[in-house]
Amino acid sequence: MYQNHFGLREPPFTLTPNTDFYCDLDGHRAALEVLVTALSTGEGFIKVVGEVGTGKTLLCRKLLNELPSKYVSAYIPNPYLQPDELRLQIAQELQVNVEGEPSQQWLSHALQQRLLEINQQGQIVLIVLDEAQALPSESLEALRLISNLETESRKLLQIVLFGQPELDERLAQRAHRQLRQRISFSYHLRAMSLPEVATYISHRMQVAGYKGPPLMSPRIVAMMHRSSRGIPRLINVLCHKVLLLSYGEGTYVITPQQMRLAVADTEDATPLPPRWLAWGVGGGLLLFLFLGVAWSMGWFAEYLL
Repeated sequence: MYQNHFGLREPPFTLTPNTDFYCDLDGHRAALEVLVTALSTGEGFIKVVGEVGTGKTLLCRKLLNELPSKYVSAYIPNPYLQPDELRLQIAQELQVNVEGEPSQQWLSHALQQRLLEINQQGQIVLIVLDEAQALPSESLEALRLISNLETESRKLLQIVLFGQPELDERLAQRAHRQLRQRISFSYHLRAMSLPEVATYISHRMQVAGYKGPPLMSPRIVAMMHRSSRGIPRLINVLCHKVLLLSYGEGTYVITPQQMRLAVADTEDATPLPPRWLAWGVGGGLLLFLFLGVAWSMGWFAEYLL
């Protein structure tokens, strides 16, 4: 709707995890480095945990897109599956010829044979599970048992778990201590800092084709960081709304009022302080600064004698 208004080729703040918009921020770069390092070891579970909306799925797809050709991947985007369903989906992702309703014994044997075949071709199997906190307990145990498949010299597959902090809570249970001990590398994906929010917004606008001056002043970016808590998904939602408001008003610079309207219309955004409070705090700081300067210059000396 507002693409022509701002000279954009495509919407810059959609919620779809489009790797074309990947922004190489410190947190995501460090997470990718941990993943690449962990994969190079050739064994064990790898875990990436982050709050809702911090970009785990985008990072997951970035990893899958950049895997070397020696990897054969099985991507499970929705792991809310019972053990037999999980084994079946992994087998199908690895192109095991499954017909009808095979027994679990047959499926386990066929999966192991397929893993051996891939291994003999000099390739490595990587299973990637997004939203791993949704795995039922029985399926977590089934996943651990699948990871036991190995030759005398190496594991036949590696497993990467992307999940919300609830995944750590699940793995902390005594019942999952064996799986927890097999996690060789772990990374916690944090929210963005204020400078990163500014870089993120500018990057997505440029990728979408924007060539004009900055739409958001440092004040607006600070409001964006505060209300979004540095969470990319919330930033996308708020940016989309302020661009809509700016288009509707025929303006090309985002105003504080537009920012406040967008925040008020976004349920999970952190409310901004009332304008009178901001003015009060700002005025108080100016008064404090004035009194400090006055004291240092001795303006009050005669009243203290």
